[in-house]
Order: sequence, then C-alpha cells, then structure tokens
Amino acid sequence: MVRLYLQNIVESIHWDNLPAEWINFDLASFSKDKTLFDYQQNALRNGIKALYKFFIDSEANKEKFYELYKINGFQENLDLDLKNGKHQKIFDEFINDYKIEDNKIEFYHFINRMSFWMATGSGKTLVIVKLLEILGNLISSNQIPAKDILFLTYREDLIEQFKRHIEEFNYSNNSVFINLYDLKNYDLIKRENRLRYGNELTVFYYRSDLISDEHKDKIIDFRNYDNFGNWYLLLDEAHKGEKEDSKRQQYYSILSRNGFLFNFSATFTDQIDFATCVFNFNLEKFITNGYGKQIFISKSDISNISNKDDFSDEEKKIIVLKILLLYAFIASQKKYIGDKFYHKPLIITLVNSVNTEDSDLYLFFKEIERIAVGEGDNEILEEAKLKLLIETNGTCEFTNEVISFDKDIINSLTYDDILKYVFNAETYGRIEVLKIPSNKQEIVFKLTSSDKPFGLIKIGDISEWLKNKLTGYEIIETFDNESVFTKLNKDDSDITILMGSRSFYEGWDSNRPNIILYINIGKGSDSRKFVLQSIGRGVRIEPIPNRRKRIQFLYNNNEINKEEFDQIKNYVQALETLFVFGTKAKNLAEVIETLKEEKQEELLGDLFEINPDIIDKLLLIPVYKESEKIIAEERETIKFLIHSADYQKVKEYFNYLGDKIVLIKYQCNVSVLNVLKRGFNGYADNYFKLDSQISPIKNPDLLLRTIIRHFENKVKEFNTFKPLQNEIIHFKSIRISKDKLDALREKIEIVKRVKDRDGLVAALRERFQRGEISLDDYTRQIEEIAINLTRETEVSYSVNENLKIKYLSNHYYIPVALIESDTAIYIQHIIKHPSEVYFINELENYLQKNDNKLKNFDWWYFSKIDETLDEVFIPYHNPKLKRIVKFKPDFIFWLKKDSNYFILFVDPKSTEYTDAFRKIDGYKKIFESDNNLRIFNYNGLQIKVYLKLFNTKILTPPEQDRSFWCDDINQLFNAIIN
Repeated sequence: MVRLYLQNIVESIHWDNLPAEWINFDLASFSKDKTLFDYQQNALRNGIKALYKFFIDSEANKEKFYELYKINGFQENLDLDLKNGKHQKIFDEFINDYKIEDNKIEFYHFINRMSFWMATGSGKTLVIVKLLEILGNLISSNQIPAKDILFLTYREDLIEQFKRHIEEFNYSNNSVFINLYDLKNYDLIKRENRLRYGNELTVFYYRSDLISDEHKDKIIDFRNYDNFGNWYLLLDEAHKGEKEDSKRQQYYSILSRNGFLFNFSATFTDQIDFATCVFNFNLEKFITNGYGKQIFISKSDISNISNKDDFSDEEKKIIVLKILLLYAFIASQKKYIGDKFYHKPLIITLVNSVNTEDSDLYLFFKEIERIAVGEGDNEILEEAKLKLLIETNGTCEFTNEVISFDKDIINSLTYDDILKYVFNAETYGRIEVLKIPSNKQEIVFKLTSSDKPFGLIKIGDISEWLKNKLTGYEIIETFDNESVFTKLNKDDSDITILMGSRSFYEGWDSNRPNIILYINIGKGSDSRKFVLQSIGRGVRIEPIPNRRKRIQFLYNNNEINKEEFDQIKNYVQALETLFVFGTKAKNLAEVIETLKEEKQEELLGDLFEINPDIIDKLLLIPVYKESEKIIAEERETIKFLIHSADYQKVKEYFNYLGDKIVLIKYQCNVSVLNVLKRGFNGYADNYFKLDSQISPIKNPDLLLRTIIRHFENKVKEFNTFKPLQNEIIHFKSIRISKDKLDALREKIEIVKRVKDRDGLVAALRERFQRGEISLDDYTRQIEEIAINLTRETEVSYSVNENLKIKYLSNHYYIPVALIESDTAIYIQHIIKHPSEVYFINELENYLQKNDNKLKNFDWWYFSKIDETLDEVFIPYHNPKLKRIVKFKPDFIFWLKKDSNYFILFVDPKSTEYTDAFRKIDGYKKIFESDNNLRIFNYNGLQIKVYLKLFNTKILTPPEQDRSFWCDDINQLFNAIIN
C-alpha cells in the first residue's frame, strides 16, 4: 500500500500558521442536536490545509503541487496506463487537458484531489456538509476560485440521507445556507441565474452509479455536464457499484480536472486514493481512539484451514451455543450496570446474499428453535462453555487488549439463562411467526411461552422464507403495521437476534450490536467491503447519551465522574466489545484478512510499560472546570483580535442590523449583545485588539458570527489536583509502519530489561555471600548482566535517521523512543522533534554532573506529553481560533522535597515570543496571582506549578515574561530550588 503522503504533508503544517481567513471557521457546530467530534474537526483542518497548499502556495498549479509530494519522499509510479485501451478513448477527447506520453498520463494530472479514509459509522456525511460550508466561505472571501459544486453518492437512500442532513444544517442558522438541486436541472439553474443572498451556496447532486458516457433515462453522459472541468466534486463511497467503476473514476477526474475532487470512503482500493489521503480515520483508528467497540474475532478452529474448508455440523451447533451463551453473559452484565449506561445488546446474523437453500442460515434458525423448545444437549452446552472461555481469553484486533471474563459466571449459565436473556421467556415454548401487514421485508419470531418477541428477519423479500422454510409454523398477522426494524434502536425494543443481509446493514446506525455471526460471506474484494461496512455498523458505542467513546476515554476527559466510573468499570468490557463468529472457517479467515488490510502500521504499545519505580509515588496533574460566566461577563474580558478594516466593516454592519435583528438572526446572548454595543460604539479598546498586520476577512456576516461566538465562550478555571491515572497514554499507541518493523521489538525488550538489573545484581551478591558461587562466577555473571542489559540501542533506517531506544530511570514509562527527524512519518507518538531530542540529551548530560540540582529532591520523575492523545494541559485563549484551547507542553516534571511539591511544565519547541505569549497568559491566569506564584494545598503538600519555555535560540521577549524562557538545564531547575 502506498503511503498517505498528503496527510503527512498537511500534518507537518501548524494550523495557527495559516492566515486568519483560512482558520476562522466554527468547525464544531452543525445543528441543535449535533456537534462534530474532534476527529471530524481534524479531518476538516487537514482538508483546509491541503486546499491552502494547492490554491495559495502552489497557485492551483498541479505540477507545483506534485513537487511538494516529491520533496516529501514520493517515489511511486502512479501514472495512468492507457496500454490496455480501456481508458484511451475517454482521454483522447480531452487531449488539450492531459499530456499523454508513451500511452501514459502522469500522476500529477490527477493530483488536485484529496481522499478521506473514514470508517463506517464515523460520520462522514457531517464532515461533507461542513466541508461544503467551508468551500462556500472560501469562495465568498475570494480565497479559492468560484466553481460549481457537485455531490455524488451511489444509492438513492444515501441521497435522501444527505438531503436530511442539509435540511438540519440549514435550519440551524449556520454561516452558509445550502440550496440543493438535481444535476439534471443544471442548465435550468445556470440559465435562470437566480439571485442569491450573500451566504447562499448552490450544490448539485446525483447518483454516482448513473454517471456514464451515454445518455438514457436516468443514466447521464458526463460530457453533458463537463463544465470545462470546473467542478468541486465531492464523492461519498462513489467507487461502489458495477464493474464500470474503473471507467467511472476517470469521469470523476475529468469533471474536476480544473477544480478539485474530494473522495470520502471507508474502503479504498485505488493507490492514488492512498497517496492523496488527507485524513485517515479508518476502522483501526476509529477503534484505537476510543470511538468504537473493540473487535474480538473468535478464531474457532481455523488453525487447520488449509486442511478443511468448513466446520462439522456439531461444530456449527457449538458455535451457535457459544453465541447464545455469550449473549446471556453480556446481557447479565448490562442488567448489573442498569438502564442509565450503555445499550441493550443485540446479536446480528449476516449473509452476503439471501438464499433460501442456504443450509447454514437455516441451521442457525433450527438450532435456536431446538433450544427454545427444550431439546438442548447438556454435553454440547458444557463443551460450548469450555470453548467460549478458552476463546474469550485472547486479544482484540487493533488494540491488543486482553478479553478476560469471569469464569464462574460463564460456567454457571444454563439453558434457563438463555431462555431468559435471549428468548425473553421463563419457560420453553414453540416458535410463532408474526407477519406485519403490508411489510414484505420483515418476519418476527416469539415463543408461545412469552408475550415478547425475540427475533427478527430483515431481508429483501420474505415470501420465499414463508413459503419454503416456515411451513408448519403458526403464522400470526399482527395488528400493528409499524416496522419492527425501525424501532430496533429504541429502549423498549425486545428483539435480541437480528437476521438479515445487505438490505439493512448499510445506512443503519445502532449502538446495540455486540455479536456478529457471518454466514457464507464468500471471498474477494466485494466481501471485504461487506465485512468492513457491517463491522463498521456494529462498533458504534454510546455509554452515556450523546457521549460516543468507550468509558475509559470518557473518564480520562472528565465526562463521567469517578463514583459512576468506579461503579461500572469492571462490568463494561463485554458491552464495549463486538464479538465476531462465523459458521465457515473461510468466513473467519476473510474477516481477519480484511482487518489486517486496515492496519498500515504495527502497534508497539504493548512493549512500553509504566515505570515500576513510580508505583508508590504521587504524580499530580491540574484539573480545570468551566467558568460559570461567558467571556462577555468576565471582569477581564479576553479581547477579540481583528483587522482594523474588518472592525470598521462589521461595526457598520452591526449598527445597520440593529439589536432585535442581531438577537434573532444570530441567536445572540443578551450579555454579548451589550458588549457588542459598547465595543462598536466608543469602547473598542476594551473588547477588541485591532491589528493591521493580520489578513482581513472582508465578510461582515462571518465576522459578526465569529465575534459573537468568541464572547459566548466560557474560560477554564482551576478546579483541583488529581493523581495521574490515564491522562498520559500516548506510549500505548506508539506504532510503526510494517516495512520499518525490522528487529525493533527485540531491541525494545532488551532495553526494557534494564529495570531488572538491580534485582539480578542483588540476587547474585546474596548467592556470593552465601558461598553458592565463586568470585570468578560472580564477576563473570556481573559482566554478562552489564553486556546483556544495555540502557540504549538504536535501529538505523537511513544515513540521517537512527531510532534510539533509551532507558531513562526517571521517565514515567520505559523505555523511551527518540528519533531526531520531524519527517520520520513511519513511526508515531514518540519523541522526534529536534528540540525535544536536544532537551532529552541535555537532561541526560546534566544528570551526569555531581552538582545537578535534581539530587536535592526526595524524588523526581518526568514524562513526555503527546499533544494528540494525552490530557495534561494548560488552557489558554487562542486569538486566531477565537476560543479556549489546550496548550500541551512537551514535558511535565514532578518533584518532591519534604512537604513541598512542584509541577514543572517544559516546552522546548517555543522559539517565537509572539507564538508563546498567549500560552504564558493562560498559565498566569491560573497559576499566578498578582505576578506571584500561587501556592496550592493538597493533602498536606504545598504545590507550586511552573512553566518554562526551553530553547537556545530565544528571541528577546518583553521584560515581564522573560523569566519564562531559559536556555540552560541548570537554569531550569534553579528557579524551583530557590
């Protein structure tokens, strides 16, 4: 697989370094009920940075943009080969736009594009709609050329879903109002040239699978809508469909040849989409970042898959019983937790296509019927329990977390428990079939001994099942004509087993699935898409209403209190896991192979561990709370940074609208309105910082929205200190590209064994003192320990890139990985910025000195802080983003001397005062009072918190902040000692 070059390019660009008009967007808000998650906002940021690099830095010149790829290591040959003739005819018509040499079109012709690799269920549609808003604002502010916009997706129901999202977005009074039109009306809309208000945006839409090179009925010829290639084209899973896809992809490229193409998908196959991927949040990323359930695949008996293609009938019966036992266990955990948290679990049985002769699907149905009527075999039940316990003691895909259930609970499960939890019944009974009037897609099952249904079949047409499989069953036509499937996600749904096919798994969102059984999913690329789509639908999670992350992540981010977390944490693992089974060994092999393809990198987090020396040490971090007041109500108002010309424009616009219109149009808080009235009428200096050096935005409507949003923000205040728990976790996510793995695991293990050195030496000394070994043996073994337990090793990847593995005794986790190269894109979440590596080297040299100040403390430890994954920070107001953000210094130190406790934040990357003074201001507001350090009391300790910006190339800052900067390690600790 080709590297994700565009993502690596844009993620090396600091967001704050873009001009104000390129970052002055509200990336979070969508509607009254929806707010974009952090990863969705990051997708938009990456997209904006790529647009900036193409349209501004590269001046919309494809060859210039291609040079940027090559500077960043691009070497692959992704030229389009025309030798087979399949694409030759298409491009011959556009010979003036494409340079064809040696029957090839060079890759740079297709480089005006970006792809978003986002897992099913990750909310791509919200990102697409927000991207439309951003394009509209960039067009209106003349940052990018004005071009027509076209949205394509491959199914009618997905178009309807897109329309609903647009309607919801428009209703919520965002900065752009989006008008949608069918592409077939393109000429009419363009000819009418309808008058638009300033913030309106026209977007066309159509089915991607109906774009062709001929015209008939709904199928349209792309040439009729060519528009000289001046489209901003957004594709949503538009590579899906028929075998014509490879040709259709070229139509999309041609339509956007003088514009830009945005491709969104959960599954890519084209290498160009990987090279131009601007944001990767595939299934692996979605899960490892906590947004979905973990995935556990039952390996069953597939170790001998080369010798057998299928399981025996008895093995299939055991698989079904394992599923029902596992469901009973999960449901028991949910019952303990209660209704306040999580979902009601659900079993999904999936087939690739519905076939009434499919014996495996029917076997599943017949096996659950056998149990329902009381014909369960106790021997098979016990064997199923044993196998379930063995299998569920493995590790999850992607996260490597060990699944380990309470053996006593599993062993205590009986057929009565299966009846209770799976069949919603207390006693055995026959299966009844409930048919919904006028519904030809759903069949409902219940036991005669229960008044609640338990099963649902959702397929394209139920008539064959009724005719061929359910003869002899009592079929009852219900009085309720409402779909059971549409109510499946409601709290009062009694369905525990859902059986179906493609007719429901796409476009269906639910937190409920905890078990998926695959039946005859087949092999090949089409089946792999099926697996990813269906698993993607199953991994969604929502422990608390509107909080879609696993509970540990919510607790780390203070979204659930400690009391509630402690109450449920030991019972959530099963609910936070999606268990995957298959009735065929090849099904499971296909699932495993599919998930492996998602892994571009190897996770190394299991090789790094928390330093055992800190177990009895109190490592404290500050915790913050939101102020009860918004910025407009604060005594010291945070000023809004604005260009002088923009201030004049928005002032005139505000006074022209008047109070009532501003209140209604912008849903403005009254306190904010009062601030605006004063700020625009005589008291500008109190609320605005005018600066003619920044770029003007020139859009008064957008400016006024942004100003209101700024003054509606709430600042963060200090709340308390808490012991470090899971706020530093980046080392668990250290990963490296597979082609760079080499012998790295072995070298990490070697360095990690240094922690055992003292124990080994002490044991040898005791043996020598007891006379068990001679002096020669003692000396030899000590030398062997010194040789085998090295404190540092390295792996060379190129002349200038050596990855070092170090054992740092006082670091929070061990060992530490460093590489002095920002461009080492193949390894993530380690120390690699040159200033950070320099700091570590300086610290190590300092520790060798006899007079180092750290010897004066009872103990001290420190840790690297990762700005993407860790939650240790200082809040401050970012004037460009117009909101409170988290400043995460690169390192945190904990130092204790008697009852004095010190927390020291060190940031080696800050070189410019203009970049740092807002962060210093944020620190001062919380940890200083009248320019003096605040002293906090915590359980008998007196705590002081320091911030130091460490750099040897310091630009001279103003006098009042000079004490925050230092260029010498000794100087760093002097302030604390003194």
